[in-house]
Amino acid sequence: MTTKTVWAAYFSATNTTKKVVTQIARRLSQQTACPMEIYDFTHPQARKTPKAFAPGDLVVFGTPVYAGRVPNLLIRFVAAVQGNGALAVPVVCYGNRNYDDALMELRNTLEAGGFHTVAGGAFSCQHAFSLTQAAGRPDRSDLTIASGFADQIFRKVEALTSLESLSPVAVKGNDPVGPYYTPRDRHGEPIKDFLKAKPVTDSDKCVKCGLCARLCPMAAIDPNDVSSVVGKCIKCCACVKKCPTGAKYFDDAAFLSHVAMLEQNFTRPTQAEFFL
Repeated sequence: MTTKTVWAAYFSATNTTKKVVTQIARRLSQQTACPMEIYDFTHPQARKTPKAFAPGDLVVFGTPVYAGRVPNLLIRFVAAVQGNGALAVPVVCYGNRNYDDALMELRNTLEAGGFHTVAGGAFSCQHAFSLTQAAGRPDRSDLTIASGFADQIFRKVEALTSLESLSPVAVKGNDPVGPYYTPRDRHGEPIKDFLKAKPVTDSDKCVKCGLCARLCPMAAIDPNDVSSVVGKCIKCCACVKKCPTGAKYFDDAAFLSHVAMLEQNFTRPTQAEFFL
């Protein structure tokens, strides 16, 4: 099968998904001797008009995992991206707990949008909520593994002679996908008001640079008053982790209890999983 362009397409608020996807795409670009292009749809302006791909495109398409699924405020946009017969590699990055049905959901959405999925992968990355949960991942070892995955994808694509008999790549997960994972506190009890948690601002540390508002992938932070969260916060923690003065943080008790539960129960070795 002839590849014309390799694409790294991703939503990546804290750059972990970006690192994995671009590593795979870069290696595929080297193997195919084709140019690599970037489609970063993390920020709102990039999602105003969904992209249309074309035959000959090989798209490594990555999203983070939120509560075991593709983020609910993102899935409609993903569904609007047009595959037009392009090949796709769905990739999900999760915070060391579990990716549950996220990879299945992303695969199904891409297939419904006109892509042909030829491989799929799930990578453990540092959790958005935590500084210690899978800290530093993807690390050098993860990226080496990602390159090896790309080599396997290349061999499969090179061997393809027709798309007519190509079935969607078989991946782990329920089909149809199940409900979102229910956040739990440190005692294992479900948290009812988890979605209400929003980052707060330490006025003594904030220098009003506006970086948090510019970085927010949901445009949820008021650029004229960065202490005000006026839109829907998806808790990606871009504002918390990228604030140059450490002025952003969460103080919601239920949210912090959930973080404590994750760090207590899911600090463990995890390995990437591939499907071809």
